[in-house]
Amino acid sequence: MRRQQEISAPSGAWPTGAGLGFRRELLAELEAGVPDAIGFFELAPENWAGVGGESARRLRAFTERHPFVCHGLSLSLGGGLPLDVGLLRRIRAFMGAHGIGLYTEHLSWSSDAAGQLYDLLPLPFTAEAVRWTAARIRQAQDVLGMRIGIENASRYLTPPGAEMSEAQFVRAVVEEADCLLHLDVNNLFVNARNFGFDPLAFLDALPLDRVCYLHIAGHHQEADGLLIDTHGAPVIGDVWALLDATYRRVGPLPTCLERDFDFPPLAELGAEVARIAALQQRALQAEAA
Repeated sequence: MRRQQEISAPSGAWPTGAGLGFRRELLAELEAGVPDAIGFFELAPENWAGVGGESARRLRAFTERHPFVCHGLSLSLGGGLPLDVGLLRRIRAFMGAHGIGLYTEHLSWSSDAAGQLYDLLPLPFTAEAVRWTAARIRQAQDVLGMRIGIENASRYLTPPGAEMSEAQFVRAVVEEADCLLHLDVNNLFVNARNFGFDPLAFLDALPLDRVCYLHIAGHHQEADGLLIDTHGAPVIGDVWALLDATYRRVGPLPTCLERDFDFPPLAELGAEVARIAALQQRALQAEAA
């Protein structure tokens, strides 16, 4: 089992324990007091890099006291346009300024010649897509000066021409790029339900020694049973169980609760983060037994 100190970035704080997505909607409550269970925060650098004034001051007050993770939204690692090197350089400078040691992005594409599509779209599970995406990840790592984590994305269709399974595709990209794996447990659950595969078998097919970071979140179920990855609801029991099973395989790696809208009171989010921390502690105790 690979431990986080073996795979961390060369500089900047590395998260531990349980974390929460850093959202402007939560700022006032967080400034009044951060729940004890929150060990770190995650933010989208596109939303904060280059921001000045009062917003920058409020962010700095948190990054000086808490570890942060950068989780990108718009790099479009699998896309056909040239990689946005300027964005990567801004992210590198932002991470350096705030002492952030981990950057992750999605294994997807999200832009074309018309611009950003504001969605994370699936890649074809082909050898060509592996080579193309892995080369762009290596380029991103060169610009950032660190290995990055690549997140398994939720999807609602399988592009035609698949030459391998989703798990095989994720493994091939991570190994070809020599990057890390950001494992989103809710995305895995959503895809397993929507496409009818065993989430534990999928999990065991991944390069688990590359996992550096985890996500957990809530989702929405349509009337016909389709699950939609919304980050707008509490985490359900089956996803908690899958997180527990994941810890038994990779250990209690840093895990962030994602919540993007329909925010409940901070105390409720803190209770979910505390549940992550409790599962992590149980995993540690199991390892020590």
